[in-house]
Amino acid sequence: MMEIKKDNLEKALGKNEEKKHVLPKDMEIGFHQGALNTLVNERNEFIKMIQQVEAVMKAHIKRLEELGVKIKTTTAEKK
Repeated sequence: MMEIKKDNLEKALGKNEEKKHVLPKDMEIGFHQGALNTLVNERNEFIKMIQQVEAVMKAHIKRLEELGVKIKTTTAEKK
């Protein structure tokens, strides 16, 4: 297993160096806006996936209850 060196980690995170702006301001703004747009879309897809999983879980819970199996759920799951 590889040893994690704290100095290398801090250097990678930029803690030992001043921030150097490599891109012009307009390009950097565009980069961050594009990254945020991508992340928002990823988050929305993730929420859709969670909703699908939740729906399938509810169907299984409902069927188990119909079969007489008592299921304990938390208040967040009872929505």
